[in-house]
Amino acid sequence: METLRSKKGFICDMDGVIYHGNKLLDGVKEFVEWLQREDKSFLFLTNASSRSPRELHEKLLRMGLDVGEEHFYTSALATAKFLQSQAPGCSAYVIGDHGLYNALYDAGITIDDVSPDYVVVGETTTYGYEHILRAMNLVNKGAKLIATNTDITGPIEGGIAPACRAFVAPIEATTGKQAYYVGKPNPLMMRTGLRILGVHSNEAVMIGDRMDTDVIAGIETGLDTVLVLSGVSTRETVDKFPYRPRLILNGVGDIPTLEK
Repeated sequence: METLRSKKGFICDMDGVIYHGNKLLDGVKEFVEWLQREDKSFLFLTNASSRSPRELHEKLLRMGLDVGEEHFYTSALATAKFLQSQAPGCSAYVIGDHGLYNALYDAGITIDDVSPDYVVVGETTTYGYEHILRAMNLVNKGAKLIATNTDITGPIEGGIAPACRAFVAPIEATTGKQAYYVGKPNPLMMRTGLRILGVHSNEAVMIGDRMDTDVIAGIETGLDTVLVLSGVSTRETVDKFPYRPRLILNGVGDIPTLEK
């Protein structure tokens, strides 16, 4: 535990680590207060693409937690940055919510549902048949398929909800084309997080609730790894993977309070 507490940089997932839906998880306030008190660099890095950093700031504020916008980085921002670097001024047909649209607009990417360079898929509550139909035909015509993240489900109050990969699957199946996934565990997003924090990988830790995205992302980027049991993965889940987190905790509230 002291090795963890000595780290300079903390990269934390949000869904299942900080909150479920609109409910702040136990111990989160104490954890954030500890980060601030100990002058740690920290970043909430989320695969969810629906909200902007400002909206995430306001969401936490409504829950009684004041965290500045500079502490948030989303898969929507990572996707926009990737497309901007690969094809500046490109166009995209987008399946997603306003957080993804705003990130793409800010990166100079044009929205086009007729002849786009890319089809970009993120989370949305309005997903339907027409999205699949248009996306598959655009991909078949040559548009390249991009997804914001590999999460197939995500935790919500009272259960789980389908996430990005669930929306991409029908498009992959009907076109025979595999999407390029930008969010965790893609090292692109993790390296950007480290640059934002201004720390080296051996000075940082990845804290998440998923073995298949958070923990493997930390391992492959050279970070210390912590799995919290407040979200998707369980102790039983860990045994199904060929890799392990260094620590397993009930939640982030254990970090400032748990004995050595």
